Amino acid sequence: MENKAPVVFRTTGSTLLYPVSEFLRMPLDQVNFVVCQLFALMSAFWFRCYLSPNKDRKNIRHVVATTLGTLFGIFCFGWYSLHFFILVSVCYVIMVKAGVDNIHRFSLVTALGYLSICQISRVYIFDYGLLSTDFSGPLMIITQKITALAFQVHDGIGRKAEELTPDQRRLSIKEKPSLIEYLSYHLNFLSILAGPFSNYKDYISFIEGNDISMKLLEIQTKQKQYERLTIPSPTGPVIRKLVICGVSVFLFLTLAKSFPVAHMLNEQSMSKTSFLSRVCYFYIAIQAGKPKYYFAWTIADAVHNAAGYGFSGIDDKGNFRWDLVSNLNIWNIETATSFKMYIDNWNIQTAGWLKRICYDRAPYYPTALTFVLSAVWHGVYPGYYFTFITAIPITMAARAVRNNIRHHFLVSQMMKTMYDIMTWVFTQFAVSYTVMPFILLAMEPTIMYYKYMYFHFHIISILVLILLPIKKNPHSIQYHSFHIHVKEKYRTRRIQ
Repeated sequence: MENKAPVVFRTTGSTLLYPVSEFLRMPLDQVNFVVCQLFALMSAFWFRCYLSPNKDRKNIRHVVATTLGTLFGIFCFGWYSLHFFILVSVCYVIMVKAGVDNIHRFSLVTALGYLSICQISRVYIFDYGLLSTDFSGPLMIITQKITALAFQVHDGIGRKAEELTPDQRRLSIKEKPSLIEYLSYHLNFLSILAGPFSNYKDYISFIEGNDISMKLLEIQTKQKQYERLTIPSPTGPVIRKLVICGVSVFLFLTLAKSFPVAHMLNEQSMSKTSFLSRVCYFYIAIQAGKPKYYFAWTIADAVHNAAGYGFSGIDDKGNFRWDLVSNLNIWNIETATSFKMYIDNWNIQTAGWLKRICYDRAPYYPTALTFVLSAVWHGVYPGYYFTFITAIPITMAARAVRNNIRHHFLVSQMMKTMYDIMTWVFTQFAVSYTVMPFILLAMEPTIMYYKYMYFHFHIISILVLILLPIKKNPHSIQYHSFHIHVKEKYRTRRIQ
């Protein structure tokens, strides 16, 4: 009987849990990540219950949050965690020394430049290899925070209030952060491993204990039916999110191994299977891989909530909402009937960062510039760029279909239901087709995938754009006119 070579599970961090990874047959880097997030969850409950905010504990909360985050970073990534501290230190010097007119530019170039250098060296120079959880993930979140904070300081100190949009005015910062505030915001244990990105003002309000009370006061002021509101407990939302995490882990461990992409992506398998079989297999493989992201983002959300961070208000039914830092809406993703609806509910905080940093500020071509920024931020693998480029014609085609055809199906509920079912099927397979290069990463397997899939969604999208006229619904025209009006108003002003 032939003996199989043992599988070696790699990590750049601690090897303390190597026996656990061998027992579970689970990569060591993933084991380190999960254990740290579970420890972060317990720490978050302790942080909320025994280190509750008051005027004397603000700095203590900052120090504890930063210390725990630093330890988690070192445990998971070893000496690679030095990149976090180097980038944060350099950008704090920029924050302190640079003038408010240039602070956002210097911070953006420095953070994105350092991130890009790390990604290039990791992939192409040092042949770091591919781990499911590596230091580039946290570095991407830190880059978001550095750039967002710099722009918000620039808005608050370097621009006039009437020049800002309501959202920019709400998030603007009138005073540069202290060192401990800066470190805590970027390196806190709540978000050091998996994010998500959150705004500086929201984080500081959480540390100081003003976030929930201010939102409740705002609700009572705007909605007179709420005369007195008690401080909500996050326990219920945390439990629900942990249940989602458990289901996600179960689905990932059972499905991902059963439907590996590599099983089908080879010349022999591709040539022996029909086109329909390939489409269905790759769709299932993409679905099987999604629970990994559901777990990572949902447990990160639960950690924030357990610490008392993430309260966002009250919904239409009078229920307390804890989705301020939520990064996805699973129900809306799985029931999406349009490409836009799918994207809007996936990686929500990153989409908000791109909008505030680039789209809302670009004097020309905001969509193109936002695409460029997103591509640079994600990394240097060709698969990322194939995904973003493929998404452009598919999104445009889906919009053309909606604006030209949808109103014909609104004559009855049955017709609308039929339209929703058809667009749901289209959306699910279109997303699967689009994101596959994001999974494959390299150029050679991506080209093989496209070749054996006959570039079908590329061709369909181009044909739709050729055959259907470009039409906009009244709401789109109204929004576009408003957008043009704002652009014209500030066209002659110096680019901020």
